[in-house]
Amino acid sequence: MNSKENSDPHTANLVGAGGSGDAKLLLNKMTSGARPANPTGHNNLPQRIPVGPKSLSQQQQPQPPAPSSTQPEAEASSSQAGGNPNDVAKTKKQWSLDNFDIGRPLGKGKFGNVYLAREKSTKFILALKVLFKSQLEKSGVEHQLRREIEIQSHLRHPNILRLYGYFHDRTRVYLILEYAPRGELYKLLQKLGKFDEERSASYVADMADALIYCHSKKVIHRDIKPENLLLGLKGELKIADFGWSVHAPSSRRATLCGTLDYLPPEMIEGRTHDEKVDLWSLGVLCYEFLVGRPPFESETHNETYRRISKVDLRFPSHLSDGAKDLIANLLKHNPHTRLQLASVLQHPWVKANAKRIVPPAYTAATTTSATTTSATTSTAN
Repeated sequence: MNSKENSDPHTANLVGAGGSGDAKLLLNKMTSGARPANPTGHNNLPQRIPVGPKSLSQQQQPQPPAPSSTQPEAEASSSQAGGNPNDVAKTKKQWSLDNFDIGRPLGKGKFGNVYLAREKSTKFILALKVLFKSQLEKSGVEHQLRREIEIQSHLRHPNILRLYGYFHDRTRVYLILEYAPRGELYKLLQKLGKFDEERSASYVADMADALIYCHSKKVIHRDIKPENLLLGLKGELKIADFGWSVHAPSSRRATLCGTLDYLPPEMIEGRTHDEKVDLWSLGVLCYEFLVGRPPFESETHNETYRRISKVDLRFPSHLSDGAKDLIANLLKHNPHTRLQLASVLQHPWVKANAKRIVPPAYTAATTTSATTTSATTSTAN
């Protein structure tokens, strides 16, 4: 996507779909021969090597739920893209392809493709992720998809991509997602090589605020990295991938998952972990923003493991003392000594450099509730 397209979602080239036949014909044409991605990824860029269980349990395909209720904090960037996100979530109790005009492809990958789309009755612009059941079953990731749906559909935060609903037919599963007009953060990082301190601090603040919210809901993300982040209309960061996330009221997990460069010591050493894995990943993310590569990147997996385990952290000379201090306090071997997310937002380097996109009234730090919401839908039954 070029910057002109990203800045004006109203100029998106949408193709009218007069009925299910027209829409399905268009989708078949667009997906034929396409290289099917990551069930939760939106790009076809080279991916870092993911680490996860060798096999995931086979699960029944999800059934269409009634759309979950929405809240006033629905994304400002989405509402400016035409229509109202609350209307999209509430208009239909059971979705089908007939409800959408399908537009140009936004990305493609191993398990399917993402298209620009418009809900017909509300004219709301969104992204429609089309996943092929055959590919999901072949790779045994139905459980991972179900978990993504269960968790993401219940989250309401300006820095978390909304999942409005989903439906399926005989061969495909469709996810109805918020449209992020400025595209993939990873592509921007590749283009620029690295980010300046102002941009990096702004993204770190967005991430910290979103993670405060997630952790208040007992959701651990576990796979924070640039490939899983998108940018909204105003340039605000959006967490877009919850495929490795978990709703963990017990807060102690032992599964090895995520991406090698971002794994914390407790995970590579086979110890149980909790939400503090996200603090480590935020430190790795901040380093990659400022340097252009992860801090423990090495030529071999074994060397990467060794450097993570020893916290072999090396800073280039151009990094400021404030940035080094923040990163070093997040990348602690002992999870309990890592800088807390609320302290990240108050860190002098963040406060001096961050230009927050999200209105203060929407920040998780001021809206988190003591009530824990279980991220469970009818698909869990």
